[in-house]
Amino acid sequence: MKRRDFLLLITAVTIPPQMVRAQSSVNRVPRIGMLWHAANEEEEAVYLGAARRGLNDFGYVEGKNIILENRYPAENPDRFQSLAAELVALKVDILVAITRPAALAAQRATTTIPIIFVAIPDPVGSKLVASLARPGGNLTGLSNFALDLTAKRVEHLKEIVPSVSKVALLVNPNDKDGARRYIEEAQAAADRLQVALSAFEVRGPGDLESAFSKMQESKINGVVVTQDGLFFAARQEVASLALAHRLPLAVYSRETVEAGALASYGPSNLSIFRRSGYYIDKILKGAKPADLPVEQPTKFEFIVNLKTAKALDLDVPLHVQQRADEVIQ
Repeated sequence: MKRRDFLLLITAVTIPPQMVRAQSSVNRVPRIGMLWHAANEEEEAVYLGAARRGLNDFGYVEGKNIILENRYPAENPDRFQSLAAELVALKVDILVAITRPAALAAQRATTTIPIIFVAIPDPVGSKLVASLARPGGNLTGLSNFALDLTAKRVEHLKEIVPSVSKVALLVNPNDKDGARRYIEEAQAAADRLQVALSAFEVRGPGDLESAFSKMQESKINGVVVTQDGLFFAARQEVASLALAHRLPLAVYSRETVEAGALASYGPSNLSIFRRSGYYIDKILKGAKPADLPVEQPTKFEFIVNLKTAKALDLDVPLHVQQRADEVIQ
């Protein structure tokens, strides 16, 4: 027997099996399943880029020392379920679920794989976690306070355009519980402001044009968008339709106000997605989801688009401009 073969045989005999398994585990590239909400990578590019930067913050480079398994359900309720099951079958190390429908689907798909949810408005009310401080179970992640801010967007719209008297609230009925809560929050603000509120259901991008036509028939003179992945993915179309129908539009994301909405108010979603890298790193290093409190945003951005205001022949009050975190000229 050659000396090299002899040494290999001795090594194989003398190394304990558990050390072999540990070495195999060390060399294994972690696989992260990411269940999005839109139809493809292009529609998710803004936040996918932020998530990748968050991983880079902790030394992870996609394709080198970490693998991302991205899945895109295109806002289809059944595909949320099937793609969550597909990722579980792949035995991913962590399942990242973006938006409430994705998180609920992931929760139903596994009780053992760690789940990090992102951009969830009310994780306790949605029964994803027992509490923010002590999540329990196999889920934790990042909330975005979306429900609490819906009323604030109605208030901002009324402040910017005092003549608004009939407001449309765009909701996605595919998320029945979320839509109901958004309506309740918005209605409370509308009652205080003596504004009539009507909910308009949009199940997919194909429903948007019809919804805006119905708004015109109902003499709606202001629109508020709820925090739903559908409306982010279709942000350009939503903003364009609002402008075409000469409707002031209040939204939740910087990207949508940059696309032409009148104003936005909400947390920095880019920061939230980038922060997901922290949770992935912690869990890969041995932390359990139950040990990682759910984070809530601490900074909120109020952005006003004066270019859109001009297109709508609106004069944004000076005190509103002064209070805004950013004014788009």
